[in-house]
This record gives sequence, structure tokens and C-alpha cells, in this order.
Amino acid sequence: MLENDVLSIEIRTIFEEHKGRYGSKRISKALALKGITANRKRVSKLMRNMKLCPRGTRYRYKRYNLESASVERPNLLNQSFQTDDKNKIWVGDITYVPTKKGVLYLAVFLDIYSRKVSGWSMGRKMKENLVIDAFMQAYGREHPKEGLIVHTDQGSQFTGGNFQALLRTHGAVSSVSRKGNPYDNALMESFYRTIKRELIQDAQFESPEQAQQEIFKYIELYYNTKRMHSSLGYLSPAQFEALNS
Repeated sequence: MLENDVLSIEIRTIFEEHKGRYGSKRISKALALKGITANRKRVSKLMRNMKLCPRGTRYRYKRYNLESASVERPNLLNQSFQTDDKNKIWVGDITYVPTKKGVLYLAVFLDIYSRKVSGWSMGRKMKENLVIDAFMQAYGREHPKEGLIVHTDQGSQFTGGNFQALLRTHGAVSSVSRKGNPYDNALMESFYRTIKRELIQDAQFESPEQAQQEIFKYIELYYNTKRMHSSLGYLSPAQFEALNS
């Protein structure tokens, strides 16, 4: 049986893909089409835990969403993914990679200027250390100036006290997406769609260790250095930075 945290990621992906229109019944059907078996009752419970309420649902859930919106969580980007130099704005997120011997989690920070993966981390558990390690790798490589904006979703790994304290210690400013709005972190969504399509989807990794090796090679030896981006004039992130440094 798929673990609840992994299944929750799949549920949220389908929910956001359909812009909140699908309830537990349709999401169960969509999961089945992806080869994931989960009964409607379990899907419904996980949706409630994540506060995913389909459009047109009952008033009390609408009321919760209105109250949640009042929580002060700054969204400094507001879907404007532009900057005039590197290491001014990073976006971050977590995804999971299935293997035949368990799940591997991948945390990434992406520089919106060049689309470069500035830092990444992989592990068997989706805990705070995963994003802390990814951030520290990026910080150690790039040495950004004070005022760096780090934009993520509202996951506990990013909004927790340790990660927020880490940002403050390094002079970075936290920005978060609105709940249930994938467009607020569209560049990370795009990156994960790309790596899943080009590497993960057909890989059928035997183990997390194999997945780690292949993801490392994809990011460091291909994506950052060779893969062309239409938004960069068909240059790789490394080429774009070299020409605009």
C-alpha cells in the first residue's frame, strides 16, 4: 500500500491539475488510471487533512479557506518570475521519485534568472533536513547577497522554525505560495514536470540509490550544463550565465 505522504502528493497533483474541480471520487478514478489503487474513503480523508476542498463544496469548508487566507504569509512574487540578475530569487519545492525498493524524495532550489538548479538534496524521508541541506548546498555554491528571496509552498518543511531561522541567519527573505495555487510556484512545477518526463517516468529505478545516481547526473551533467531552454534563447543555464555575467 502506498504511504500516506506519497499518496497525498499524488492527490494534490491531480487536484491542482484540475484546478480544484475534482472531489474524492474523481481523484480516485484518476489515481487508478495512473496505476495507483486507493479507495475513495482514504482519498477523502487525506483531502480533508490537506484542506483540499473541491469547488462547490459545503459552506464550512469554504469558511475554512477564507479563514486560512487571512494568515499572514507573504507572497512576494505574485506569479512574477522575473529578475535582472542571478541569486536574487530562488524557488524551491519537494517531489518524490518511486523506485522498486521504496521512495526517494528530491528537494530542489532553482534560480529564476537562469533556471539553474542552484542546490538539491535527496533522501528517504520528507523532513526538514531535506530542504535545509538543499539550501545550504545552493548557498555554499552561489554565496548570494543579503536580500535573496526564497519562494516555496506552505509545506511544513519550508515554513517550520528551523528553515525559517536558517533563511534569516543567511540574510534571505521567505516568500510563500497561496494554498492550493500551483501557479504561484510555476517554475518549480515546470522543472519537476521536465525531469519526470525526461528521466524519471520511464526509468523504473531498481532502488533509491540508483535513482540518486541518475538524478545527480541529470542535474549536474545535463540539465544545468547542456539542456536548452526556450526562455533563455535556447541556451543552457550555464551558457546563459556565462554570456550574461
